[in-house]
Amino acid sequence: MKMKDQESQPKAADRFEMLTGHIAATEPVSVEAVGDRIRTLREARKISFEELSHMTGFPVDLLKKIESNDIQPQLGTLMKLSRALESAFSRLVSGVGDKLYSVTRKNQRQKVSRSSSTKGKQLYTYFSMAPEVKGRHMEALMVTLEENPDHEMSVHEGDEFIYVIKGTVLVKIGADSFELNPGDSVYYLSTTPHMVAAKKGQAVILGVLHE
Repeated sequence: MKMKDQESQPKAADRFEMLTGHIAATEPVSVEAVGDRIRTLREARKISFEELSHMTGFPVDLLKKIESNDIQPQLGTLMKLSRALESAFSRLVSGVGDKLYSVTRKNQRQKVSRSSSTKGKQLYTYFSMAPEVKGRHMEALMVTLEENPDHEMSVHEGDEFIYVIKGTVLVKIGADSFELNPGDSVYYLSTTPHMVAAKKGQAVILGVLHE
């Protein structure tokens, strides 16, 4: 009886497949020009690079690289820019939705963006789980994490929740460090310096960010 029950349980790889479909392996990656959205908002509000730098604390050179899409900003960076530009964070991440709700099938194609460190090293790729919802105040993302050997920390407004789907995730929150495995999760205030990265190779998480 026990053997039959065990045989009926899906394997770890199958459980991952149930959650993500073939997205990680076969979905084409289409990098969204986030910098174009930022430039459009900045110019519409007639804010100079120098003013935006003063408002966010980001160097002018970094802001110019972001707008020209030479650097793909991290989510924490986008959070700060959205507040400075008086825009919804979700608009910068995945555009403006036009629906009251969103049902996302595992095999539906999603727009994917990359984020990199200030040195240009790719840290993770992500896609929005519900970009169609208009006026949303949280962003649900499927994220493929890379290693972050420089342990670059992030600080910004909002709350974050992550659930590990695949791999081992290294999490640093303030002075504390944790290793999270599939099925583990963590919730923290983003105003605390934090870092989320794959311990080795890649890892996949479900992340929910609230403005």
